[in-house]
Amino acid sequence: MRIATANETYLADEALLRTRTQWAWLGLFALVLVAAPFVLNNYWLYLACLVAINVASATGLNILTGYTGLVSLGQGAFMAVGAYTVAWLSQKTGMPFLVNILAGGLVAAFVGILVGIPSLRVKGLYLAIATIGASIILQFVFLNWSSVTGGARGLAVRPANFFGTSLTTYFQLYWAFVPITVLMVVGAANLFRTRIGRAFIAIRDRDISAEVLGIPLLRYKLMSFAVSSFYAGVAGGMWAYFFRAVGPESFTIVESIFFLAAIIVGGMGSILGGIVGATFMTLVPEILRFGVELASPYVSNAGALLSPIRTIAFGALIMLFLVFEPQGIAEIIQRVRRFFHLWPFKT
Repeated sequence: MRIATANETYLADEALLRTRTQWAWLGLFALVLVAAPFVLNNYWLYLACLVAINVASATGLNILTGYTGLVSLGQGAFMAVGAYTVAWLSQKTGMPFLVNILAGGLVAAFVGILVGIPSLRVKGLYLAIATIGASIILQFVFLNWSSVTGGARGLAVRPANFFGTSLTTYFQLYWAFVPITVLMVVGAANLFRTRIGRAFIAIRDRDISAEVLGIPLLRYKLMSFAVSSFYAGVAGGMWAYFFRAVGPESFTIVESIFFLAAIIVGGMGSILGGIVGATFMTLVPEILRFGVELASPYVSNAGALLSPIRTIAFGALIMLFLVFEPQGIAEIIQRVRRFFHLWPFKT
């Protein structure tokens, strides 16, 4: 019988995966990701690509709101910056799609730094209103800077090109988007093993105490905005290559509410929460659509109800999780893990 022992080194204590069971689950999950495109049909591959995009953006928002405590309703606008950057570069340059996506992330990070400047003076609801104001300004720019954004018509996006191969099918895009999202999630998980990530957490828990301990608040708050916006910009770039067109109506305040709902439902301040929350919220409309299809023989004009029902469902999920499970689905998963960890010796 093996006896559990404490970790003997700091590296072992800080490891992301500490047990063989966790490595086994990770290996199984990697196997599922590799096998998925060979067994899923085109519709489910479409959803898988959309989940990858939303997980990347939700992870970025979780860094800002969940780990740093800075409430933002501008994630959709930052995604739009990345999407427009990619669309413009795809039309004007012949750079590889990975370079375009990286450029989209960097431009969005720069805009995020500008938007984050008020965060030193305001926080909470006031900061959320400030990010909404920034979103309105960006929406005005997208609509009126016609020479760059195409105005109300928007911009068409050329297919992503990888070593001479155009990525036009969902099967091809899956192999581009999923590895990018995996790298971003792993990067976020490792971020909070560093001094920067721990400074973010200290600011969230008690910003005045963090400043007393020598953490420069403005620098780290702007850094958090930059990292979060970079994630949103990369996700927006993938979105542009996915839908092949970008317009002012592509990213509204509803998109920002969607990502805020995703991290609340999934669990703020948890990498796993961003993943499961974005996945769950992406699949909710499909569940609702299935329900509407079942109800269509009995309810007249049931299809027209799908959009308002979706909005109501998002609001209801936020309220239910805030009231009954503030720590989200990630906490439910942790409870299940703890149950089976102690089973059959329950306390």
